[in-house]
Amino acid sequence: MQTTPIVGHKLQIENLLEDLSGSNVSHAYLFAGPRHVGKFTVAKWFAKTLLTSGAKNPEAAQAISDQVDRLIHPDLFVLDQLWIEEQCEDFDVIGKSSNIPQQHRSKAKAKTDTISIEDVRVLHERLFEIGTGTWRCCLIRSIERMQTEAANALLKMLEEPPQGVVFILTTESPSAVLPTILSRTRMLRFYHLSRVELLPLVEGLEPEESHFLLRRAQGAPGIVRRLRDDPDFLREEKLTAGQAAEFWRSASLMERLQLLKPLAERGEAADAFVLHLALALREEDSAERLRLSRSLHDLIRGLKTNAQRKLLAQRFALEIEGTNV
Repeated sequence: MQTTPIVGHKLQIENLLEDLSGSNVSHAYLFAGPRHVGKFTVAKWFAKTLLTSGAKNPEAAQAISDQVDRLIHPDLFVLDQLWIEEQCEDFDVIGKSSNIPQQHRSKAKAKTDTISIEDVRVLHERLFEIGTGTWRCCLIRSIERMQTEAANALLKMLEEPPQGVVFILTTESPSAVLPTILSRTRMLRFYHLSRVELLPLVEGLEPEESHFLLRRAQGAPGIVRRLRDDPDFLREEKLTAGQAAEFWRSASLMERLQLLKPLAERGEAADAFVLHLALALREEDSAERLRLSRSLHDLIRGLKTNAQRKLLAQRFALEIEGTNV
């Protein structure tokens, strides 16, 4: 069995290696699963495995591997981070995750993370350039970001793929992907990892720090890595965790309403606070935990709708009022 630096997903990796050793590589794969579990990490590893499979010697394989890591291999096409006006405009930053030209997005002053028909057209042009080896790999992260026209253009490419091209696509939501695209890809499901599988990522950390990272990650290795490697993110998460714990312990309605302010707007801050509310409640020794959990679940369901978020937060705080957590 070939070893990999990837944490977890052994069954998925075994399946991919069997495809390669059995000359059964599909022209298109769809890696489906929750955010931050490692789908795109496995996609990049598989692309590297394919591109180095025809190397004549270890030195040649290492050279190819280095080119893949730097996104400069001529047979590797990656569409990951996108140029977005006033959010992500630095092409040097974008170039660390994507190597498909995006100047057209700058000219059009793209304002969202949506993959447009123009993005797919640029990719299409690149795919028909002359390759250097047996395989050419096209990686697209989160294809649910595609506009309808872009998805239809991708479908045509999957129906008539260029010779030797392997598409490796990822999605967090297969239900948001065109059924015709699903039918033309080989889907591999990815899942959250166990605590034991994540332990190598927190090796060397203090027990308290390790516990916080694993608890917050909830089986997502990408979250563990970010918390471990980004001090600012770790500090923000610890602050949010403290505020969530304080919410359950507070006896003041006004204080609880103040703590719920992050829920007023959709975004990562709101999602993180809700998660920490759930995690903090698990650790509270309360006779009313079941009722509190039901109230929290009602809040979470409401936040997923178009209901007024501020009103939902106020109602939630009132339901908790008077409970001696």
